[in-house]
Order: sequence, then structure tokens, then C-alpha cells
Amino acid sequence: MACTALTKGRGLDCNRISGGVKFIYFAVFDQVISTTIGTGADKGSITDINMGLNGTAPAELYRYALPNGVTSINDTVVGSRENGTIYYTPTANVVFNRLTKEDQNEVKLLGATKTIIFAQLNQQILGTGHDVIVCLGRGQGMEMNAGTIDSGAAWGDRNGYTMTFDGMEQDPFYMVQDYTLTPFDNIDGGTQIPITAV
Repeated sequence: MACTALTKGRGLDCNRISGGVKFIYFAVFDQVISTTIGTGADKGSITDINMGLNGTAPAELYRYALPNGVTSINDTVVGSRENGTIYYTPTANVVFNRLTKEDQNEVKLLGATKTIIFAQLNQQILGTGHDVIVCLGRGQGMEMNAGTIDSGAAWGDRNGYTMTFDGMEQDPFYMVQDYTLTPFDNIDGGTQIPITAV
């Protein structure tokens, strides 16, 4: 007897989409009190994020704008037929251009902090035209475990930061429920989550 019942098939998608990541939002892992996964039509979506700092003040998301065509996310399925296990390893490869003392300090802090990462993709939701936002590290968090700080060699080379964040999760990454006007404007009990950006 099968332990899971499939619920639907899938046809060929005739719509064209765009790859890549537009913005990365970092949340400090232990400041995300809870996330709620939707049911019914919202199944597979995060419908509420409860964030708090020291139990009272609202916590923030930290938004990083990214150069086009260099940052990516992925989720690798890791299974063992012999052991009957399966888990997922989300990864975010994040690139910042230009070396600065301010970014040096932030990179050091990111390396010392367990985070949850929200990636705002270039892909858009059919019907609303809003960007798709996915959540990596919802259950166990994401940590920076690799990267480089590069000067470049030739005049046309990029200098800057390349960072790899990874995690291990029981479920594949979730998508965040569609927003009303701006990202995360209806997700924390129906209010806007504070976002810090440059």
C-alpha cells in the first residue's frame, strides 16, 4: 500500500519565465518565532511569519539588492533507498560587487549568524505580476559555509564577495504567499514586516 496519495498531474507550462534572484532578505533565525504553512488553495505557501526581538519589539528583514545574472538559489534532494530517508539541502549563492569596509563588516556578521533567507525571484506570479518569493532554511536555518573575497586581476574583472549559504531541511523550500502591494506587506498577522535596506 502506498503511504502517499498523489493529488494531481502537471501539464506543459506554455508561459515563459525569467531566472535569477532580484533581492535577498536575511532574517535572524532565532528572531523568527514561527511560520505558518497554508492549507487548501494555499498549501505549500507560507501564509504567516511571526517575528519578534526580545519577545516584544518587531524584528526586521535585511534586504540586499543584487547584480543581475549572478545570484542563484537551489534545493537539492538527497535520498537513500537503502535507509528509506529523504531530506533537502537548500543553497543560496550570493554575489556582491565591490569591496568596501562596510561590506567586510557585514560579511563577518553574516558568517557568524544563523539566518532564514527569503529570495525574491525575477519569476512572476501568474495573474498578479508580483515577484515569487521563496524561503530557505525555514526549519533549521541557513549558514554561510563557503565563499571568496576577490580583487579580480584584469581591469574588466569583478571585485567583490561571493558567499554560499546552505542548510538541511525535512521539506523542500516553501513559497511565500503573494503580497498585496509590496513584499511582506500582509504576512506578519496582516501587517508589514519592517525591512531594512540601503
